[in-house]
Amino acid sequence: MKKLALWFSVISLCALHSTAITSSHSDTYTIDKSKSKVEWEGRKMTGKHQGLIDIQSGAISNTHGKITGNLVLDMSSITVTDLEGKGKDKLENHLKSEDFFSVDEHPNSSYLIKSITPMASSSPGEPNYNVTGDLTIKGITHEITFPANIQFSGNIMTADGEAVVDRSKFDVKYRSPSFFEDLGDKMIHDEFTIRFNLTANK
Repeated sequence: MKKLALWFSVISLCALHSTAITSSHSDTYTIDKSKSKVEWEGRKMTGKHQGLIDIQSGAISNTHGKITGNLVLDMSSITVTDLEGKGKDKLENHLKSEDFFSVDEHPNSSYLIKSITPMASSSPGEPNYNVTGDLTIKGITHEITFPANIQFSGNIMTADGEAVVDRSKFDVKYRSPSFFEDLGDKMIHDEFTIRFNLTANK
């Protein structure tokens, strides 16, 4: 009888141990908008422009090292930081128009993180992960991958990265060489960059 009770105890302990191993543990980090920013830069034949886009919401989940997440950008907040006065206002309004991001119809853009894979080697302060996800602009979605430096320290996660985006894939046609010929010095390059500098709290 004592042997039977002992066996039941062993079986129960094994079952509890198995449950502990297979149970899912996930940490969620919410983007701190006050400590994060998203910058953009676009180039044309005669120069370039830079600006900012506000983060509407975002969160990163780390489940046993598998990192996923989502970042939503408020496209109606797009600003130009290298101009002032009427030139600044004119370009900001143009970027919000149908020529570019059509913010009345598509007020948000988003990036849905599908996977983050560590690089084989990296130096301190340099990118240490490749981030892959679905970027949606003007309701059109394409997968993009870019390098980022991601760090976890206690309850804080930081991420710095730069993605190169081909606007022609998202129906942003204004003075695009993919849609128009003979633009000369009025041509605006299809590729623009989005720089992420994010801080998130658990």
